[in-house]
Amino acid sequence: MHMSDALISPAVSITMTTVAMTTLAYAVRKLQKSDQLTEDKITMMGIMGAFVFACQMINFTIPGTGSSGHIGGGLLLAAILGPAPAYITMAIILLIQALFFADGGLMAWGCNVINMGLLTSVLAYTLIYKPITRNNISIGKINTASIIAATIGLILGATSVVIQTHISQITELPIETFLSLMVPVHIVIGIVEGIITGAVLTYIYKTKKEYLYIEQPAQTTQTPSNTTKIKSVIIISTIITAGILSLYASQNPDGLEWAVAKTTNDKELTTTSTAHQQSEKITEKIAIMPDYALKSGNHTEATQTATAGITGSIITIILTILTGYIIRKTKKCK
Repeated sequence: MHMSDALISPAVSITMTTVAMTTLAYAVRKLQKSDQLTEDKITMMGIMGAFVFACQMINFTIPGTGSSGHIGGGLLLAAILGPAPAYITMAIILLIQALFFADGGLMAWGCNVINMGLLTSVLAYTLIYKPITRNNISIGKINTASIIAATIGLILGATSVVIQTHISQITELPIETFLSLMVPVHIVIGIVEGIITGAVLTYIYKTKKEYLYIEQPAQTTQTPSNTTKIKSVIIISTIITAGILSLYASQNPDGLEWAVAKTTNDKELTTTSTAHQQSEKITEKIAIMPDYALKSGNHTEATQTATAGITGSIITIILTILTGYIIRKTKKCK
């Protein structure tokens, strides 16, 4: 559900980026005032961020539509890291995708952070997942909460995309038609994401349930013991997902691209504003693998996809862990 620059106006871009930065600053301050940001939590932010990056590369076909979808990962991150670290991690993932892989667009970054991060890792987690799993947590509650929260989070995100596009008024997308296509397809995507999220959380619950954020008091400094096994499993899963499973991703357009194409009768969206052109130039200079493909050389599609997946996962681990330590260091300095 990554929005492209072509869907939004400069005014909406500035507004949403401001909202994203403000809420991210609040999340950072919240972490600085708590004792949650342990070395173990910072490491998990990096590892889980890489895993979500890899998972987002795998689009699954939605039967009968000609579209596809991928998990967002915001709810999964929140259930393991907590809403504030999850939101920060998701923002980093989306920035890496926009900068280095031309996925989402720089102007649309703020919109994507709100739609895929704030509405899922903060709102859906806090208002839906957490209340369901708060007391007497069980595997049944984990899966039920995951499906409901992921689905509602995707509905909120899809609706937000439509509203942001409509307010921008730079594309001819009838809001009723666009909304009627966006919501149903993302309900299906949300259910699939909920099932996947529930499966991952169930494994963690059975293996080392103290890694589920819901299991711990808000201000705990407790670090789970013997963490090597579960971290190794996540890292190996990331490598397999990014380097192998990504090769079998559906080639159908994702839910947003499909809805736009259906609404516009397959007309390609283009913009000519100075802001959009500048954003495109910056992306062309920085993106090392635009559209997850190598810029030069004679490489197979499989090689390019696997390379992009592994590279993106590594960058995500490095930047996320670095960000975590910077936040922690800033707290100590204060």
